[in-house]
This record gives sequence, structure tokens and C-alpha cells, in this order.
Amino acid sequence: MVAGGMRNSSDERSDSSGNLGRVGVVGAGIVGLCTAYYLRRAGCKVVVIDRELPGSQCSSGNAGALSSRSVAPLSMPGIVGTAMKMMLDPTGPLYLPPIYALQAMPWLLRFIAASKAPRVAAIAAALNSLLVDSIPLHRELARDIGCPQRVGDTGQLHLYPDEAALAKDAGSWALKMQYGETVERLDRAGIQAMEPAIDDRYGVGLFLPEAAWVSQPYRYAMALADKLHDMGVEIVQDEVRGLTPDSDGWTIAAAGGSHRVDEVVVAAGAWSAKLLGTLGVKVPLETQRGYHLSIPSPGMSVSRTVVLADRKVFITPMEDGLRVAGTVEYGGLKRAPSAPRAALLGKHAKAGLKGLDLSQGSTTWMGHRPCLPDSMPVIGEVPAHPGLWTAFGHGHLGLTGSAPTGKLLAEVMTGSASAERLAPFSITRF
Repeated sequence: MVAGGMRNSSDERSDSSGNLGRVGVVGAGIVGLCTAYYLRRAGCKVVVIDRELPGSQCSSGNAGALSSRSVAPLSMPGIVGTAMKMMLDPTGPLYLPPIYALQAMPWLLRFIAASKAPRVAAIAAALNSLLVDSIPLHRELARDIGCPQRVGDTGQLHLYPDEAALAKDAGSWALKMQYGETVERLDRAGIQAMEPAIDDRYGVGLFLPEAAWVSQPYRYAMALADKLHDMGVEIVQDEVRGLTPDSDGWTIAAAGGSHRVDEVVVAAGAWSAKLLGTLGVKVPLETQRGYHLSIPSPGMSVSRTVVLADRKVFITPMEDGLRVAGTVEYGGLKRAPSAPRAALLGKHAKAGLKGLDLSQGSTTWMGHRPCLPDSMPVIGEVPAHPGLWTAFGHGHLGLTGSAPTGKLLAEVMTGSASAERLAPFSITRF
């Protein structure tokens, strides 16, 4: 113990075996579950606490894509004019309701600042260091939790109407290829041969043979939660209301009682900033509200994740039908879902897929993506609060980044990896 009641650094807190004792993970989304998994494998006792059932929130409704080379931030050079135009269009892929504009402005200014070329290069390098092994890690995880079939290996197909539309994304593709993305170009005939259901309006395709996808994200998360139970991890459904440090650890205060732990990891997604705020820790986290449309009987099929890149829409074959996911809408945590925004996904999907049938019981969903303005998560220990760790803010890459985040964080926490590996993701960058 050091002066003022603060505890020693993480490498000094663990015992000779790297065991941290009991770790509390706040958040049972896919990131929190993966963090608990790797901590338990490292020998820690773990309790996971969440108000909702494991994997039932944003982790259940994502597009299912595993994109290990998605290193280009959302805020790219030249984004200002493009983004402002989209934000004003209620039918566009990036919408900012006027009623929420003032509240979102500080975040948007940081978002614009992150689009400068040197910062974009640094972000890409950092994201690559985190995501590079994500697909093999997910394959290994899926095997260990008993559902290897849920990680699809047929790649992703990104579609554009023409070369002019593709040129708008040239910067992002250049970054991805710089970091090893394998890209095969397809003309209209090649698209038709690979996916006959694609509408004729799409004439340019980029096929990513090494990309992957999860065929049912919620069942994937549930299988992981079941595995954690078998490993002796305690999963508690309760609402966390505060965190209190002392010389011996942390108390996690919840509605149903308190939990004493030696270390705590905040992996509460879009709700993480509110929880950290109780300790005076500020982080510019914004929720980008994402929607999906689930089509149980689409009347046609695709055999891989298909991306209508001009519409920012992902279409993935799921175990229970077709999922159409996408669009970004700012609006915070309290506003109700927008029925018109959800309905847009059906229109986009019909524009991209021949013979798509939306009449057979399609359902919609909305969830909160936790997004930082530089498109990077916050991972690591919080300065001035030893024993308080973060793992949130993965934005559109929560599923992809979950396994590598959990593995790396567990390694740093138990002393088997240097804390320097987490430096680019530190909360101090804000």
C-alpha cells in the first residue's frame, strides 16, 4: 500500500502466479464476457454483473461481421463536408436529429479533429495492433465454447454501383490493404457468379476472402456465458449503481447488494461513461443508435455477409433468417427507437437483393453502440484509480474486438504482457 491509501501498480498487486484474486466485470455484453473468460483462464476468480441478461443488448443485435482489418476510423480526411450532409438527411446513413445536435456537438468536434491525416495513421496502427488476430481468436473461442459452426468462413462481399461510388471509400480501402487486407475485385459477372441474388444495380464488388462472420451473435454470447458458468464464473443480474475504492480493493454497489472485489473492469458499453462519472472520471462516449431488420423467410439467400457499401448496410445470413443491419443515428440513451429509421433498412435491402420478401413476419431492433470520437475503444487502467480498468467504446467493432480485448487486458492485468501495449487506448488521450 502506498501513501494516501492508494494501492500499488498492477504488476505489484498480483501474486507470484499473476493471480489478481477476485475481479468484478461490470457488463455482460460480448466484451465483458470475453474479458471474464480470459481472466478466468488466467486463474482469477471472476464475477460478472449486469442489469440485463448476458449478451442480450447491443451484442445480440449487431451485423455479425468479424472484420480484423477494419482499421480505418469513421472520421477520415475530408469527412467534414460529407458527414455534415449526411447528418442533415433523415434518410441518410448518418443522421443527427436537430433536437440532439447541441448535446452531440462537443463529441462531433472531437470527431472532426480525429480526421487529420497524422491522427488517422496513428489510429489505424493502434487498431491493427488490437484486431490483427481477432478472427483466429474467435475461431478458437467458438471451438472452446462448443459452437465452432457459428464462425462463418465464406468471407465478405462489399458492393458498389460503380467506380465513382468506390472512389469515395478509396482512403479507407487503402488503409485496410496497407495492414494486410486481401481484396479481390469483381465485375458484374463475378458478383453474379458469387451471389446470384444481388441486384443488377451493383456493378463493382470487393471480396474479402479472409473476413468472417458470426451466424447468430446472441447464441454465441449465450454459449460463452454457459461456458463461464462451467468455469466457475459468477454471473449476477443486477443494476450496478456505483464503485467505491479503498485500500484493499473495490466495492461494487448494486441494487440487490454490494460485491467486494480486488479489481474491477468497466465493460458496460454505452453506459460506461455514466458509471465512471460517479468517480469524477470523464470520457467523451456517445451512443450511435444502430438498427437491424430480421427477416425469417426472405424468399432468397446469400452465403456470406454482403455489404451494400453505398448505403452502409450489412446483410448477413443468420441461423434464423436474414439480418439487415446498419445506419447510424445519434440520439443518446433515452430517446425511443425511430420506426422510420428501422423501415429504411427494408428499402435498402430490397434495392440490393432480387426477390427479397419482407412480408413474412419481419421484426426490427435498436441498440446502442458505444462510440468514442476517434473510433478506438478505451482499454486499460484508469490513472489515479489503481485497480479500476476499462474495456468499452468499440463502436462498430464490438464483436470483432471482444476476444482480442479480453485476452490482452487479462494479460496486462495479470502481468504477462506490458501495459505499454494498451497505451494507445488509454483514457488519458482525452
